[in-house]
Amino acid sequence: MEALGVLSKALEGTERARGHLYGFHQTTGEADRMLAEAVRMLREAGHGGHADLVERELVGRDVLPDMWTYQVVEAYDRTYYEAFVGVEAQVRGDLAAGRRHLAEARMRRARRTVRHENGER
Repeated sequence: MEALGVLSKALEGTERARGHLYGFHQTTGEADRMLAEAVRMLREAGHGGHADLVERELVGRDVLPDMWTYQVVEAYDRTYYEAFVGVEAQVRGDLAAGRRHLAEARMRRARRTVRHENGER
């Protein structure tokens, strides 16, 4: 049970990492869209050369070689996350009949207080 708990925590870590990747994807996309506004404003202010530089060098630029952020997320999902989820589910299925959060369920049973008004346990 302890090993399953550690495996579950490791999966939770990959879930958080995946969430950060989605945040990275969304924040980078927002910054790229803001570049278009900066280009427009530079042009309106008479700085066409600088607008051209920003547009040429930054707008729509790959964040990694040959990759936009959505491709980074997809690669993470495909090469790591999906494998992690599958292996964790297989181990949990084999050793715990697919049940999740065994340690937490045990703790809940041990620490749960009795409700006085309605007899709930």
